[in-house]
Amino acid sequence: MKKIHYLSVALMLALGMSGCSSAASVPSEEAAVSSVSEAEESEAPEVNPAAEKEETEPEKGILVVYFSATGTTKGIAEKIASVTGGDLYEITAAEEYTEADLNYNDSNSRTTHEQDDPSVRPEISSETISLDGYSTVYIGYPIWWGEEPRIMDTFVESCDFDGITVIPFCTSGSSGIGRSGKNLADNAGSGNWLEGRRFDGGASEEEISSWISEMQ
Repeated sequence: MKKIHYLSVALMLALGMSGCSSAASVPSEEAAVSSVSEAEESEAPEVNPAAEKEETEPEKGILVVYFSATGTTKGIAEKIASVTGGDLYEITAAEEYTEADLNYNDSNSRTTHEQDDPSVRPEISSETISLDGYSTVYIGYPIWWGEEPRIMDTFVESCDFDGITVIPFCTSGSSGIGRSGKNLADNAGSGNWLEGRRFDGGASEEEISSWISEMQ
């Protein structure tokens, strides 16, 4: 009887120890949740605040500024913006130019008087633009009486081109860009002005792209 009693006690102890061992190997619910949370935190990618800012606020680099009384220069400006990915800014006159104003055969036309007087500064009605953040500015205009329209002088004198590369371009029936680029550079008084280029109204994006590639 004693032998049977001892065997029974031994068996009960063995079962108890097995139960304890099994219980100890199973983690509590709280421990399991904590472990999963820690794993998720360790696997979560780090967020770069600068990268987030770049995605929401892309850097400005190229600006295409233009004045176009008839729409010809506007077409070239839009193609330059398309090729470069630049922003567009149109200079508009406070007093719009009419067809009669643009009649170069009339010695009394508005543009004839303006171009005869280098001190004239027609008023601009378009909203003022900041050049902060732009590294390159293309400036386009038609050629009037062999020079830039005086409204372009109004614009460049109101801007600070310090640290900016400025590239003039113009449109005309036959006249070249002449001294208009130098006139603008002198009136601006700042910026790194490159030699400009004349285009006719039918210039293709391929032609414009080739010109831009040559300057790089």
